[in-house]
Amino acid sequence: MAVGVAITAAFAVTGCAPKGYDGGDYGDSAVPAGAQAEATAGATADPSATSDPAAQADPNATEGPGDPNAAPELSDDEATNSLTGTKVARMGKVVVNDEGFVLYRFDKDGNNPAKSNCAGDCEEIWPAALTNDGKPTLKGVDSKLVGTVTRSDGSKQLTLKGWPLYTYIGDKKPGSWKGQNVSGTWFVIQPDGAKNLTCLPKVSKPVAPPASDSAGDGGSSDDSGTGSDYSY
Repeated sequence: MAVGVAITAAFAVTGCAPKGYDGGDYGDSAVPAGAQAEATAGATADPSATSDPAAQADPNATEGPGDPNAAPELSDDEATNSLTGTKVARMGKVVVNDEGFVLYRFDKDGNNPAKSNCAGDCEEIWPAALTNDGKPTLKGVDSKLVGTVTRSDGSKQLTLKGWPLYTYIGDKKPGSWKGQNVSGTWFVIQPDGAKNLTCLPKVSKPVAPPASDSAGDGGSSDDSGTGSDYSY
């Protein structure tokens, strides 16, 4: 019986990871958002596995430190103009931006009140989902859960149930989720703001910042998700 359980558990771990998973490089085979699934109907989650009971949004606490007048107006290419609740292969429920890239939340941030603790090199690796007006087009995401937080540079970042939203430069195409469990602190976010723990590969290191921002790191970005010594 014990042997059978162990075999089943091992199959479950490898089965949730994308094709070609080698313990550190994963996410490439995730289908583009919406390619094989309808947008989620609303903010729902499995409370036994993915809900975060402590994640209570404070609608009156979405402003963080910084001068709201300091940041310049963002272009359409720089801003996150939509949030869509959908599904991707092996991971299930996710939220994607207007380009179809999966969004993440960071355990070292705060959601009550909302606060981003990812700046500098961290933001180079995990670009913030920025906004001009805090009113992205929504599909499969409850508008009551969407807000903003003002970053230290004055820019506004979209939040979901209080959690600041980010993409990951290690994701090279829409629907990828190589950022899942990076440093044990970054997780795919669901339409209700909870972590998606459907597939949880072992903890991996983040990619290095882009070459132009990492003069001392050999002059190139590490796309494997396994070679960086950065902790965020």
